[in-house]
Amino acid sequence: MNIYTKTGDRGETSLVGGKRVSKCCQRLESYGTLDELNAHIGLLAAEAESMRLPGDFIHKVQSELFTCGAYLASEDGRCNCVGASAVSALEEEINRIEATLPPLKSFILPGGCKAAAEAHVCRTVCRRMEREVLRLKDEGVDVESTLLCYFNRLSDYFFVLARALNREAGKEERAWQPKKD
Repeated sequence: MNIYTKTGDRGETSLVGGKRVSKCCQRLESYGTLDELNAHIGLLAAEAESMRLPGDFIHKVQSELFTCGAYLASEDGRCNCVGASAVSALEEEINRIEATLPPLKSFILPGGCKAAAEAHVCRTVCRRMEREVLRLKDEGVDVESTLLCYFNRLSDYFFVLARALNREAGKEERAWQPKKD
């Protein structure tokens, strides 16, 4: 079987269920951004391979994102969405990581070691994905509330993960210094 089908050569694709839609419709923007995030997570995992990154947790997140993508690509909720337990697992992991970090006293600038910088990229792509899904919801598509909670927690997870990766790499977090006139 070939990887190419030629069915999308005219700018349309099929949703789960067979409905044909434009490749630039909001539903595709939503799960396309999700796919972009998942690719960045793969880069983060590869970059942080030698660090104490919880690889199993990262792979679990990637798998959950595929579930989210299938849900977003389906007509009328034909595919399952992530549930409240996935949101709780993110919260537990955030709490576990955050307990190892010094409290924040100011905004921090993205950067540090390469893995932490990639975690910040994951955070920002996740926030964009969340906005894309909200636009989809604004168009009248029924979006499960757990999905929005999941994306919101996931971006928080990448923030604390970036901080932890910098700490492990011995990189100091750079505080934002607001301009004073």
